[in-house]
Amino acid sequence: MKKKFIYLIALVVLSSSCAVVRPGEAGVKQTLGKFSKTISTQGTIFYNPFTSRVIKESTQTNNIKLILSLPTKEGLSVNSEISILYRLEQDKIPSILENLGQGYESIITSVFRSASSDVCAQFYAKDMHSGMRAKIEEEIKAKMLVNLEKQADGIELIAVLMKSIQLPRGLASSIEQKLQAEQDAMRMEFIIQQAKLEADRKIIEATAERDSQKILAEGLTEEIIKLRSIEAFNKLSQSPNSKVIITDGKAPLLINE
Repeated sequence: MKKKFIYLIALVVLSSSCAVVRPGEAGVKQTLGKFSKTISTQGTIFYNPFTSRVIKESTQTNNIKLILSLPTKEGLSVNSEISILYRLEQDKIPSILENLGQGYESIITSVFRSASSDVCAQFYAKDMHSGMRAKIEEEIKAKMLVNLEKQADGIELIAVLMKSIQLPRGLASSIEQKLQAEQDAMRMEFIIQQAKLEADRKIIEATAERDSQKILAEGLTEEIIKLRSIEAFNKLSQSPNSKVIITDGKAPLLINE
């Protein structure tokens, strides 16, 4: 019975003195407050539970979600859902934990708030609801990278995404009306362009017809007209139908009986 008790205690101590690091994680041993430079990425880490502990951090891409009110150039406030994608550089995890602790996400959030306020204040509210959004996101990211290098070296910023942007009601309505007006103007421009093309086509056809008539008129000399009259009389003479031909000798006029 005593041996079983000893084995049980030994099992409890052994289980509490090891940590399992799974794929996508990195484990760092902290002994008496000092972080080890050795980083474990997979497997089991044994340690003395009385003097040490193992801190595990994700090495995968992480997402911080925020809902903020962002300032604009005209002094309005635009509500937006924000996603900050980041990843910890594996070899710098001990340094991050030593300098920032495990609350490093609060540093990333603070850096974002500062950078987004500075950048968004340079753009109009309508820009956040248009193709300018990608430019705003890139400028926020660039400004965050500068600040993170000073405060939190080892945090890799992947992207800053602005989602579900909610403009002030009056401004949203104005933007919709403007977009509708632009679409109507584009539609009218298309109609006018089609009408111009149709007018050009008719002018070209009329010009071609006029030139054709002119060429034909210039080619109809008296000799040709007489020749055509003779040919017409010959064809009429071969017709079995009886006809009355009235002519002045220049051009025939046919009357059906």
